[in-house]
Formats: sequence, C-alpha cells, structure tokens
Amino acid sequence: MLEQAPRMLGVDDRTDHGLAADDHPAVARAARNGRSVRMGASGDLYHSLLPTILEQRITIGEAHHQWRQLCCNLSEPAPGPFTRLLLPPEPGVLARQPSWWFHPLGIERKRAEPLLRVAQHAAKFWDWAALTPSETRAKLHLMDGIGQWTIGNVLGPALGDPDAVAVGDYHLKNMVGSVLAGEARATDERMLELLEPYVGQRGRVVRLLRLNSAAAPKFGPKKRILPMHTW
Repeated sequence: MLEQAPRMLGVDDRTDHGLAADDHPAVARAARNGRSVRMGASGDLYHSLLPTILEQRITIGEAHHQWRQLCCNLSEPAPGPFTRLLLPPEPGVLARQPSWWFHPLGIERKRAEPLLRVAQHAAKFWDWAALTPSETRAKLHLMDGIGQWTIGNVLGPALGDPDAVAVGDYHLKNMVGSVLAGEARATDERMLELLEPYVGQRGRVVRLLRLNSAAAPKFGPKKRILPMHTW
C-alpha cells in the first residue's frame, strides 16, 4: 500500500494535457477550474468492480444502500482505530454465498452472479492491474456480466486511465451532448463522436466537465423509482 500511495494520489499523472487551451470554451473552462485534479490509480480492480457491478441497472442511491448492506453482512473492520470503516468482503467469503443469498438485499441474480465471478477470479486482478488499460479492458471483457459500462467506470479509479469512458450510461451521453454540442439528448455514438478530438483524454474531459457542474437539461417530472426488490 505504501508503494501504491504515490499512484493513488496521482503523482505520475500528466499535467500537460493541454485541455486548458482547448478551442471548446466549456472544456477549457473546466480544465482551468480543475487544474489541480489528478487521475489517481488504486491498482485494486476487485474493490472497484464490486460496487460498480451493484450500480448496474439501478439508481446510485439504491446501489450505495446495497453496497453498505453487503459490507455490513460480509466484511471485516479495516485496520486502525475507525471501527465503523469496513473493508470490501473477502473474495473467499463472497464466493461462498449462493446467488439467492443476495435477494433479500435487493440484488437480483443478474448482478449477483458477476459479483461471485469477480470474487472467484480476484487473485488475477493484481496482475491485470499491472497491464496497459487496453490489455486490462480485454481481460475484463472475457468475464460474463462485465460490459462496457462497468469497465469504463473502473479503469479510471483502478488504473488511472484518462481515456476511460462509461459507454451505456443513462445520463453521461446527454451531459456530453448538451455541453459540447448544445444538444439536450444524445446517443452513445454521438457522445463518442463529440469526444473524438480528445482521444487519450476522454475520461479526463468527462470528469472535468462533471466537476464543473455540467449537466443536461431536465424535462418533465421525475420517473418513479421502484426499488429492485419490488421488481
């Protein structure tokens, strides 16, 4: 952990990406406002994958609640004086749970099985995290239940990949379309087209725009949110 600490803090991250001088005013402004933001890399794919899998198909608030329940049921306290701080569940403990064990937590089989699969292959992830982002992406694609959205969300915090974008996100495509092209709604294909000039730094651009409070316009009343356990 001590060896990984500099990478977690983003010490190795480039600061000369040139976005502060970009032709698009929104990107340049976000880059100037976020000039101290660095892309850290935890190196811990296992810890990044578990909560991200829980966020598939449901709202972020419900996913956070399920992650807390999962840790409270299966985790050990982290070392140190903060007894309420929990580690992610140990892979061996998580892998022993049958898929039906997750149902009372609101975690249906379609998400429970990838959680179990990640736990079963956890020993490989440290080696995978030492690969290039493209190589790690290819490895993760081999696992059922781990798709573009999940991979795009974990490669940033785990590997510090500045180009990782979560394709398939419900809100992200609209935010990018609105900020970069003035389009209230967009598709994933349109989002990638707008981000094409920033290949190599697409994830950084998205992160800076979000930190600069970029958002797509909202229309009409909010949809009613049905908790997963009622489906």
